Amino acid sequence: MQEWVRVTREDGETVGWLEPLDAGYERLLPRSVLGHAVGEPTEWVEGEERLQEIGLRHLAEEWLLDGAPTRLALLEVSPQGIVVAPALQTKALAPAERTRVDWPDLDGRLRRA
Repeated sequence: MQEWVRVTREDGETVGWLEPLDAGYERLLPRSVLGHAVGEPTEWVEGEERLQEIGLRHLAEEWLLDGAPTRLALLEVSPQGIVVAPALQTKALAPAERTRVDWPDLDGRLRRA
């Protein structure tokens, strides 16, 4: 498996990854910061543009874990894991039980609510 290539904004913030699908890096699969595929495989420039366009805005959305009905907020996304907690509790700044999901979320455990 080849290493994913980080895609960053001008300020250095990571907005996603390009997963090489061949040794020559001619076909790449754009992946969000969660590790989810963003569209179909493409060439390098189009993949970067796709990730730049999406940026980090999807991180503010609510998510569902393993199909459960509780809406979750993303608290942390890093190679050490994705940390989520019930969205309503986090908005109210109330203590909330946190759950860690493996990063990257290749199994698609997290889905937009």
